Amino acid sequence: MENSTMAKTQSDVQKKRRTSKTTVLDMVYIALSAALIAVCSQIQIPTTIPFTLQTLAVFIVAGLLGTYRGVLSVAVYILLGAVGVGVFAGFQGGVGVLLGMTGGYIIGFLFTALAVGLITKFFGKGVISLVVSMMIGLLLCYAFGTVWFMAIAKCDFIYAISVCVVPYLLFDAAKIAVATIIVKIVSKYVKL
Repeated sequence: MENSTMAKTQSDVQKKRRTSKTTVLDMVYIALSAALIAVCSQIQIPTTIPFTLQTLAVFIVAGLLGTYRGVLSVAVYILLGAVGVGVFAGFQGGVGVLLGMTGGYIIGFLFTALAVGLITKFFGKGVISLVVSMMIGLLLCYAFGTVWFMAIAKCDFIYAISVCVVPYLLFDAAKIAVATIIVKIVSKYVKL
């Protein structure tokens, strides 16, 4: 009886160790991914809505890490920016950026990560499911950000689409292609 109790206690300790290692590993992935999004935010061509690589980073993070860690990575990035750390495009930070014209697109990254994570969870990480999940995620980000832009700029739908979506379509299509390639290659060699 003593041996079985002792074995059960050891088994419980080993499970707790595995859980804490996973939690620590999750935190490391989330922190590194939030940092990747922040770095990619600084690579930009300034316009009304800057051309940045933020979306590329969000696609990669969600494609590699899945729903939970992907969404948390984006949330950490947004929270860092909200408290004033200059992680948004142009080294900007603060609640004012989130409440500004581009704030809806930044918050829309949460929907992008959620869509990519959920779709790849249920349909796998094949090329087609990655591309479709990123397209849907981008559409959700565009929708949320454009409605936000219309509310802040007090403009009509046609103007908002022509300024906030149309100029970015080819650039974002290229990001989807690059992100898909990166996720496929990294997934082959790194267990996340």
